[in-house]
Amino acid sequence: MSYILNIETATTNCSVSLSKEGEILVLKEDYNSNYSHAESLHLFMDAVLKEANLKPEDLNAIAVSRGPGSYTGLRIGVSSAKGLCFSLDKPLIAVDTLESLSHQLNIEEGCIVPMLDARRMEVYAAVYDKDHQQIRPIEAEIVDANSFKTFLEAGKVYFIGNGVEKTKQIITHPNALFIENKLPSANEMGKLATIKYKKSDIENVAYFEPFYLKDFIGTKAKS
Repeated sequence: MSYILNIETATTNCSVSLSKEGEILVLKEDYNSNYSHAESLHLFMDAVLKEANLKPEDLNAIAVSRGPGSYTGLRIGVSSAKGLCFSLDKPLIAVDTLESLSHQLNIEEGCIVPMLDARRMEVYAAVYDKDHQQIRPIEAEIVDANSFKTFLEAGKVYFIGNGVEKTKQIITHPNALFIENKLPSANEMGKLATIKYKKSDIENVAYFEPFYLKDFIGTKAKS
């Protein structure tokens, strides 16, 4: 029997869940437009364990969303996960953020494009089939009218994530379907993390780093 603590901080949604054999027992998240990770993450971790009547040492593993996504958000989530793994001597599992996001949709035909907002007209996106198998790798791309044209001409394409808001203004193909107001959540991480745990697909805690996809570019504070 495996208990896994799942941490998702790749976007503004600070999300933590506790899963048992892949099924979510408890979920705590702050699903809004502001980053609250520094204030909420450890409170949520404590809350899900308390609600499940478990102690940290009862966990079998810690899972974290690996990216891509917000540089700061990913740093906070991964640092917290690694700290728990070190202190509890538990394995670390990394779950692809976009793969997890794709599991918010169950479709009978077509494909799913989970996309996260990047700078300007850029998004981080991948393409998954109806069985959530990746059919195009993760890329950072500037969205234009011809983006995902091959997939759109082949059938329905479901776009999901916070990259949808700007994408729907540009892609007008009749096969494009936009699922709005959705962010990556720890709710979808339980099953994916459990599959990896059972295969011993774990990370080196000391050397693991988030998948940023692109280098971080800081901005100067306004005086």
